[in-house]
Amino acid sequence: QVQLVESGGGLVQPGGSLRLSCAASGFTFRNFAMGWYRQAPGKERELVAVISSGGSTRYGDSVKGRFTMSRDNAKNTVYLQMNSLEPEDTAVYYCNAVGTRYWGQGTQVTVSS
Repeated sequence: QVQLVESGGGLVQPGGSLRLSCAASGFTFRNFAMGWYRQAPGKERELVAVISSGGSTRYGDSVKGRFTMSRDNAKNTVYLQMNSLEPEDTAVYYCNAVGTRYWGQGTQVTVSS
């Protein structure tokens, strides 16, 4: 059974940092590109970052230079380090095995003073 479990969300002040994790199981993790997406209230889900099976990364324009995605194939986990957070980053963050229907349940990130 495929599972993707996100964690690490929470409330943070503008300018702060958070690190999200997504633990995967039930498939051959190292063979798949993985993605982080987010969805804010009233908005469509948008791409935040993608990492290939080989570790190459690509970022959405709104997070370039502030967010860093990484993966640990030994732990079947991807991470999203988020720095210089802004109120506009407030959303539910989801991870996805690219090209599949497998999504996590999401973790809420709220950036507010």
